[in-house]
Amino acid sequence: MTMMQEFREFAIKGNVIDLAVGVIIGGAFGKIVDSVVSDLILPVVGLVFGKLDFSNMFVALGEVPAGTAQTLDAIKKAGVPVFAYGNFITVAVNFLILAFIIFMMVKQINRLKREAPAAPEAPAAPAEDIVLLREIRDSLKR
Repeated sequence: MTMMQEFREFAIKGNVIDLAVGVIIGGAFGKIVDSVVSDLILPVVGLVFGKLDFSNMFVALGEVPAGTAQTLDAIKKAGVPVFAYGNFITVAVNFLILAFIIFMMVKQINRLKREAPAAPEAPAAPAEDIVLLREIRDSLKR
């Protein structure tokens, strides 16, 4: 079998195609979760904790040029290294929400996959030697 034939056989298998579909849907789902976190959840959290803006939480690790706005984007554009812990908080919240949603989805799928409890089976027929011994016992009782 040539390498191209092996590759074709590998690529056509259902698992590879399922994985590709999962990656594409996961990427799109990640964007949705990112929007939920950055557009809906973090503004509410910021409001509760005193109008915090997580996107502009950082520490400049170098000299900031005079006249540069004190925003993360402006300082990055000025070439100053920054410790952007606000972005980390946003990404961590995204991850927690995404992990929770996936957990709930897997939990529901597993619940749906569970089979109904099987009906109790009838007791198995006794082995042949047991049947013979019972017949002998019954015949001796007579």
